[in-house]
Amino acid sequence: MSSRFFLKRAKRVVVKIGSALLTDDGRGLDVASISGWVEQMAAAKRAGVELVLVSSGSVAAGMTRLGWVKRPKVIHELQAAAAVGQMSLVQTYESAFSKFDLHAAQILLDHDDLSSRQRYLNARSTLRTLMAMDVVPVVNENDTVVTDEIRFGDNDTLAALVANLIEADLLILLTDQDGMFDADPRANPDAKLLMEMAVGDERLDAMAGDGGALGRGGMTTKVRAARVAARSGANTVIVGGRLEGAITRVLAAEPIGTLMRASEKPQAARKRWLSGHMQTRGSLQLDDGAVKALLHKGVSLLPVGIYRVCGEFTRGEVVACVDSEGVEIARGLINYSSSEAQLIAGKSSRKIESLLGYKDDDELIHRDNLVLV
Repeated sequence: MSSRFFLKRAKRVVVKIGSALLTDDGRGLDVASISGWVEQMAAAKRAGVELVLVSSGSVAAGMTRLGWVKRPKVIHELQAAAAVGQMSLVQTYESAFSKFDLHAAQILLDHDDLSSRQRYLNARSTLRTLMAMDVVPVVNENDTVVTDEIRFGDNDTLAALVANLIEADLLILLTDQDGMFDADPRANPDAKLLMEMAVGDERLDAMAGDGGALGRGGMTTKVRAARVAARSGANTVIVGGRLEGAITRVLAAEPIGTLMRASEKPQAARKRWLSGHMQTRGSLQLDDGAVKALLHKGVSLLPVGIYRVCGEFTRGEVVACVDSEGVEIARGLINYSSSEAQLIAGKSSRKIESLLGYKDDDELIHRDNLVLV
């Protein structure tokens, strides 16, 4: 087992706290525990760590204040609960951080904020500015306006995208389990805690389980989040939030929780954005030759390799590249609209100008704007 000593060098950290922890398993905000986590984060900041907090809990906190026992399924009821609960959450964090002479800032994000390249860069600039001002950004999904079509799905994914956004060294996912086990410890008393795994290890998928009643983030989403965070070179530690001094001990490189080590070189910022882009506007179906070229040669996508264009999109939007069976293999920023792509699909780049009356680019998607998925 390799040493965790390198975790002591983490200078930019994202901490995510889940709903079950924050709301004391549905009994209202656990103010005492929140104060404990804030104290640990304040100590990390005094040690020179830049820190962003991604916090769940607005819906669960709102449910408690409204006297609801069961999480609603109707979207407008979820949004109402989030609006009520967000007030409690923000007040609690502001009060807790102020005891350590720290300011907190509320940042609410939805998928549109990270889908637009300009808004993505704006969000990154805002977070970096706040960190430079020694303010702790508290990030949550904007549940009061989000819909099922655009939601991140869980704050584990959001935390990983924030790690990409600020190029964090480490993502700490606080959960109600001591870490990730090789089986569900709630059902299997012989389940063993995984101390360290490579983030790309395929065995992780079979070991992951589902979330509880309050949260949506089971171990499956945490594995996915660790892989997203690894795109920017960030390691991930999944650790029990109820363990005494969990955040401090992770940053001190103690062997607690499950370390998921980033095993690949960080992607360039533009490609991280494309990888995290959860919505595509259409798709291009590729022939076998184009699929092999993208997967193994790192080339641009030319019109000659396309035999079907699906959906409607404009120049500059994100489209999926799929194989003959419809499986997505890549995505990227398209250089032509869907109507233009229809006309030049399957044709040589030399014929683009004669077919369209003009030519902007030889490629449908340039390799600098394309990422494998």
